[in-house]
Amino acid sequence: MLNVLLVEDDIDLAVTVVDYLALENIHCDHASNGVAGLSLLEQQRYDVLLLDLNLPRLDGLSVCTRLRQQGNDVPVLMLTARDQLTDKLDGFQAGTDDYLVKPFDLEELVVRVMALSRRRSGQVQKLRCADLEMNLASHETMRNGRVLKLSPTAWKLLECLLRASPRPLSREQLMQAVWGDEQPDSNSLKVHLFNLRKQLDQDGELPLLHTLAGTGFALREQADDGQNS
Repeated sequence: MLNVLLVEDDIDLAVTVVDYLALENIHCDHASNGVAGLSLLEQQRYDVLLLDLNLPRLDGLSVCTRLRQQGNDVPVLMLTARDQLTDKLDGFQAGTDDYLVKPFDLEELVVRVMALSRRRSGQVQKLRCADLEMNLASHETMRNGRVLKLSPTAWKLLECLLRASPRPLSREQLMQAVWGDEQPDSNSLKVHLFNLRKQLDQDGELPLLHTLAGTGFALREQADDGQNS
């Protein structure tokens, strides 16, 4: 079941959307203002964020901007009564992935939600895991205040792992993401992951890159099965 968050101050509309999504087997939490919405987003992971533009306490553009600055890559569907091009451009600049102008058809809303749920947002500016931070704008990666020196391949691997974190990625998923259809021999991935781990996990630091037997690789603070290599 998809897990969606709706941040909307129009209670009647919110009730209608939540009930309709439930009929489509989509669970939807609701917050009535921007501050409450951010709080929920910090507490759990959502597949899609439905975000009203005009919100009390903190407007939709500000919510979206803060999410992207924090490294949250949840896909954002902005709900707005404004259909001017400048308003949409402002939204995309803040990190919105798609727009739906009010009043909208609920069937179209579901179609948009399903499409966005299949990917994480490319609008995010920073990716984080524990004290590790990747800044996509400046192309710089730091852990605990030290700059990591990454090869282009190591950068791609780390970006993939960070975007998926804490979920694991299989060897095949990593190979496809980094090299596409022109893949090197299987030992290449092993070597690049070994070198990436040396950069990430130095003496005294909590290991972040984990090898999960029979599953793949994950970037997280602790391996669920206790296995790490």
